[in-house]
Amino acid sequence: MLALAEVAEKPTVLVTGSCGLIGSQVAMYFASEGYAVWGIDSNHRAEFFGPEGDTSWMLEHLRQHIPDYRHDALDIRNRECLLARMKELRPRVIVHAAAQPSHDRAASIPFLDFEVNALGTLHLLEAARRFCPESPFIFMSTNKVYGDRPNSIPLRELETRWEYRDPACAHGIAEDFSVDQSTHSLLGASKLAADVMVQEYGRYFNMPTCCLRGGCLTGPNHSGVELHGFLSYLLKCNVEEREYRVYGYKGKQVRDNIHAADVARFILHFARAPRVAEVYNLGGGKSNSCSILEAFQMAEAITGKKMKWRYVEENRIGDHICYYSDLRKMQAHYPAWIITKPLDAIFRDIANSWTERLVSNV
Repeated sequence: MLALAEVAEKPTVLVTGSCGLIGSQVAMYFASEGYAVWGIDSNHRAEFFGPEGDTSWMLEHLRQHIPDYRHDALDIRNRECLLARMKELRPRVIVHAAAQPSHDRAASIPFLDFEVNALGTLHLLEAARRFCPESPFIFMSTNKVYGDRPNSIPLRELETRWEYRDPACAHGIAEDFSVDQSTHSLLGASKLAADVMVQEYGRYFNMPTCCLRGGCLTGPNHSGVELHGFLSYLLKCNVEEREYRVYGYKGKQVRDNIHAADVARFILHFARAPRVAEVYNLGGGKSNSCSILEAFQMAEAITGKKMKWRYVEENRIGDHICYYSDLRKMQAHYPAWIITKPLDAIFRDIANSWTERLVSNV
């Protein structure tokens, strides 16, 4: 590992949640683009989800593939340590991907959920304002900030999915969709608090911040578990031939899926041409959307294994029946950015990753 002086000539990107799906992809991509990467990750995912959520394997992967990668097991709830680290680093770019990500889990750990998602974000924002206010601050928000209001959009039921009936939503959910008067889940509430704070630091202090309200962010780096990581966990169940549980809505609920590599590419586009207090709905859009039933069919076609699943007649609180992102604002602001990973490629990447992990553990 190189000392700070040896990487001083490189611009530094600070990535929180660096061993998670998005954080690890951002770390790898920015390193390939000439950045020195400083990762912060306390492996809270193992605490949130148990051994299956442990991301230690990704830390070793980052250390093997990024020669000057520097890691800090700092808890972002630790204000003084975080302030000291930001003062020391003064990074060129900040990508905040650390989070408690499960709306099911949040209800059983409300203090921890809010402290990580909202308070931890405030700590990072204030540290950035004090020591590097000109550095782009990219926050991984979530579409859960809209609560269950997308369920108020008229739908029509098709054979394998729900679809928007309202022509105004033909391209999906846009950034001006209301976040009020809805049930968010505690996760959605804590992430919304952070989302608004990121916007406010941008507007109030004229800092280059943005909130990326992710749909189903996915890819082979995901440590998918039942409570978080839709496609990753679904394909894991298929590869390992274990039962997958479908919660409500006939299994026809729709999500748009975007590969973490395309997320990382957009983050670099924003970092190179930042704007103040922006909000983007970041997902795969309608072309990369699928229902759970459709995902079963695609998984079976790729792996050749029959999907084992059981239906539970109870939807998750605040869950979306149909959600896909309207990408027009992102593409208007950053026309060079496009989705490069179609849905079938995403499925293959994830299935191959779980197959390799299964073989290595035998």
